[in-house]
Amino acid sequence: MPIRINLDIELARKKMSLTDLSQQVGVSMTNLSLLKNGRVKAIRFSTLEAICRALSCQPGDLLEFEEDAQPRRTSE
Repeated sequence: MPIRINLDIELARKKMSLTDLSQQVGVSMTNLSLLKNGRVKAIRFSTLEAICRALSCQPGDLLEFEEDAQPRRTSE
């Protein structure tokens, strides 16, 4: 996927754990972990907004377009 998710970087910058973020935004640890590891195909704007509020960041801090990225193969 040519979109890289930098949630781990923002969490480190804010010195916040995934558990803390989960509690603040009301999203399960499992779903945040999938997001952090780039294993999601979509994110709701309301979830993105909640994460940005909790981390005091912009959507562009979390999402990055990679021009030459190879598509990720999924197991079937």
